[in-house]
Amino acid sequence: MPTLEFKDATIKFGGLTAVAPLTFEIPRGQMAAIIGPNGAGKTTVFNLITGVYAPTGGEIWFEDQRVASTNKSLRPHQLARKGIARTFQNIRLFGDLSVEDNVRSAFAARSTLSGSSPYGLASTFLCSGKQAAQENAIAGETEQLLEIFGLSSRRSTHARNLPYGDQRRLEIARALATQPKILLLDEPTSGMNPSETETVTEMIQKVRAQFDLTVLLIEHHMSVVMGICERVIVLDGGVKIADDVPEAIQNNPHVIAAYLGEPDEEIDRAIETGSAVA
Repeated sequence: MPTLEFKDATIKFGGLTAVAPLTFEIPRGQMAAIIGPNGAGKTTVFNLITGVYAPTGGEIWFEDQRVASTNKSLRPHQLARKGIARTFQNIRLFGDLSVEDNVRSAFAARSTLSGSSPYGLASTFLCSGKQAAQENAIAGETEQLLEIFGLSSRRSTHARNLPYGDQRRLEIARALATQPKILLLDEPTSGMNPSETETVTEMIQKVRAQFDLTVLLIEHHMSVVMGICERVIVLDGGVKIADDVPEAIQNNPHVIAAYLGEPDEEIDRAIETGSAVA
């Protein structure tokens, strides 16, 4: 059973087709990437997966449930409840909260998503054993995530005062605190120097194995994609032009043409008709 499946999912904004009928499956546990030139439709795909947009055609399935179909989609918080978490190309941390509280906020959201508070109003005021146990569990999980991402020493620092690379790591740590089944990473190494990129890349591999995650990322650093991904989906003009293992993608003439901006009659025809490249 695939973790995520697109079945001819498409989205149009007025007369513009942002994503043509798109079909793919992401098996459980796979590390996959969506790549393509600027404006290819990559982030739009993420917005479809997370319920920001509803498809104007086709279906999206998560595990064994249909979560979106023509002009209908579960809301972002409902999809988060099912186990879909994401980060953003533009970092969206709570800047005035500490590093620790940014992670703890995800645990609060997790209890809200489950439909019940971990403890009631009375136990909050009386500091019951149930409340204490829950707080201890959250503290333990928070500490584990801060340690994994090398942020323990900065736990009291306001998020807005962190170096850029640390902010990126914190955003991933906060996403993991929601206990996702699939983690969507939008440009996780964007704006990083080579050393920071290497550190974050290693952490993505580590948490994928440690938390038994399916990972789908958008990434412009081809060294990252080719180094850690088992599968690469390539979009151009909202159309899938390739879907293969990294080695094959590197040598695919349609992919090379798309990135170099060279004429390619098959890609042009696919974009015009809204069909995948054969």
